Amino acid sequence: MAKTKGEDRKGKVIYFSHGGGPLPILGDKSHKAMVKFMEHLPSIIGKPDAIIVISAHWEESVATVLGSSNPVMFYDYYGFPDESYNITYPAPGNLELASRVFHILKEKRIGCSIDGERGFDHGLFIPLKLMYPEADIPAIQLSLVRGLEPVVHLEMGKALNELMSENILVFKSDWRR
Repeated sequence: MAKTKGEDRKGKVIYFSHGGGPLPILGDKSHKAMVKFMEHLPSIIGKPDAIIVISAHWEESVATVLGSSNPVMFYDYYGFPDESYNITYPAPGNLELASRVFHILKEKRIGCSIDGERGFDHGLFIPLKLMYPEADIPAIQLSLVRGLEPVVHLEMGKALNELMSENILVFKSDWRR
């Protein structure tokens, strides 16, 4: 029997808001529905082998991949209670996946680089702490390209489509509610 289009897809691509900074983790009442959604989402999509987060909080001159085996926390917000700066999410990085993403983009002639120093920003650690609190799934981040030119980002998405035959979750997190 012939496969239909998409039948060999294991990967998932999702876009959703992670709310206002650390507020979902801090129990802010206006984020209650969002928190419930994020906590429930894994029961629908399952547990991926790896996660790629495209964060609205990271723009570079070229597409940049977080390439660290143990990313630090990058608290890219300010003005919140002290406990906001003690949130941890010790998920491992994934150097192999970071390298693959870099080479896929490079092969498609999309400007790219790897940053081994930057940490996980709250566009990753807030939703993943709610979705996969065990922090046992390797994760990487991919920056947006400064200027937010749609064509560049659509080309990045097309290039990364080849990863969709694997159990990889790609999500674009944003701050809007």
